[in-house]
Amino acid sequence: MTPYTVATFAERPDLIETAEDITPKAWPEFMLNDAVANRLWDRLATDLPDYQFVLLDADKRVMAYGNSMPFVWDGHHESLRDDGWDWVLQAGFDALDRGEQPTAASALSISIPPQNQGKGISRLMVEAMRDIARRHGLADLVAPVRPNLKPRYPLTPIERYVLWTTDDGAPFDAWMRVHWRLGAVIVKPCHNSMLIEGSVAHWEKWAGMRFPETGEYVVPGTLVPVSIDRERDTGRYVEPNVWMHHRLQTAAP
Repeated sequence: MTPYTVATFAERPDLIETAEDITPKAWPEFMLNDAVANRLWDRLATDLPDYQFVLLDADKRVMAYGNSMPFVWDGHHESLRDDGWDWVLQAGFDALDRGEQPTAASALSISIPPQNQGKGISRLMVEAMRDIARRHGLADLVAPVRPNLKPRYPLTPIERYVLWTTDDGAPFDAWMRVHWRLGAVIVKPCHNSMLIEGSVAHWEKWAGMRFPETGEYVVPGTLVPVSIDRERDTGRYVEPNVWMHHRLQTAAP
């Protein structure tokens, strides 16, 4: 018997604030400054509570927080766009606002605080997303996966990184491996998945380091270098992710 249970925001709206407190503990500060997310994120809890969820331990403590998004997709890998994460968040709300029936779901985020990492929770969270999609009659879950070991190799192009494997043929990256072991296929990189821009001062705060001159900088936690332009007082980070696709067997009516 598993010590963990899943509760959606629709079932436990009292846990929304607790769940959202996890986010700044689980992610680097710069990741909380994506413009699309800053504009739309709060709508997930209010407009789509059935797709947002928490993992509870046996004592009903929140162990992790997950977000997913229903959207309209034609099922063709070619139509999964290069601006992956930003695109699917926007596309999901566009479809919702038009009253369109979703045809698939996308993973958005799994936030696990540091003290709960390394406990096998990541697999449970992906399984929960799959189950939620199935319960809504959706046969596909896609994910613009953020490769969690990529920050160790920020100068390696994402096209090469996704081809790396372990000795047994599994994906080298741990997060990609979680999805793969649950049956997901690697589709393709999405090179412009998130766009995070700010002033030089913003980036110096987020990174905890100085940027004395214009150029490319490796910042802790980033997947690729950050472009700093001191003359224009801008820092620009374009994060690549990796599209992965779970084909699901939908729940019986």
